Amino acid sequence: MQESPSRVCWPAGLRHHRPAWLRALTAVTILTVVLWRVGTGPFLAGLAHVDLWSLAAASGIAVVTTLCCAWRWTLVARAMGVDVPLRGALGACYRSQFVNVATPGGILGDVDRAVRHGRTVGDTGVALRSVVGERLAGQLVLVAMAGSALCLLPSPVRPTARLAAAVLVGGAVAAGLLLMGVRSRVRPAWARWLGQGGGGVRAGALARHTWPGILLASAVAVCGHVLTFIVAARTAGSGAPALQLLPWALIVLVAAGLPNLAGWGPREGVAAWAFGAGGWGAEQGVATAVVYGVMVFVATLPGAVLLVTAGIRRATRAPRVGQGRSTPARAPAAGGTPHE
Repeated sequence: MQESPSRVCWPAGLRHHRPAWLRALTAVTILTVVLWRVGTGPFLAGLAHVDLWSLAAASGIAVVTTLCCAWRWTLVARAMGVDVPLRGALGACYRSQFVNVATPGGILGDVDRAVRHGRTVGDTGVALRSVVGERLAGQLVLVAMAGSALCLLPSPVRPTARLAAAVLVGGAVAAGLLLMGVRSRVRPAWARWLGQGGGGVRAGALARHTWPGILLASAVAVCGHVLTFIVAARTAGSGAPALQLLPWALIVLVAAGLPNLAGWGPREGVAAWAFGAGGWGAEQGVATAVVYGVMVFVATLPGAVLLVTAGIRRATRAPRVGQGRSTPARAPAAGGTPHE
């Protein structure tokens, strides 16, 4: 039986990674700075621009992106030896997305998804690693697509992006060569993690028969999120060409994955900076981020419906108050025992 989010028993390894107050403080600080710089006007303008067409578009796109995330999870989990049916994965992803956008931090829904699945398969550890692998694969593809767009498409930060990409690639190559030289003599904590629990994440995401599907699902999901952001920009009144918006949209999506307050905080701050750097004004960026936030929240409402219906099913299956006390008082049937 599934447990409600409020009754989740958190794995011991996650208890040290829940500084909710720090995440909330960071998000509130960013929002305060944005409000100080642009005022409340862009926030109110963004809310005023939201219409039924944009909400319907976001909900339709979310069906495709959520299906891609569910498929990616099934692929990662199967590579780790755990079966996740696609239909169940789709419902679990919708629930986790809603919890992510409705609670601080942006990860509680995924933790709940891992715990629920762990109780189903009897192994919370492997379930947790499958969710971590699924999320990590999606974020890596998103960052790679954002970096490629910044390096290839015209923008004021393209020279800086190319320099940063060269430095990162060079650093990665140097680090890889260094680790190859010392791994036989030194086995630090991260290496032990890769060899034990992290090895499952690595195997699930990089298995030869798995990674093409994961890459395809992640790329389609990112394209869906970018399309949603462009719809939000048009709804907020931006007339910037879609090709010019593309790299900035990817940057905002990367920022949206940072610790936040129910989705708010880094997204608005980075959108203000990105639109300002692109020449469209920080106010337009904030309004677009607000529209995007509302669209995403509405698109995840099927997850709320699934949570409510699951709660109703649990309530109808639970014994009525007093029923448990009256049952033992009745004489048991022949050969039977009282119901407890």
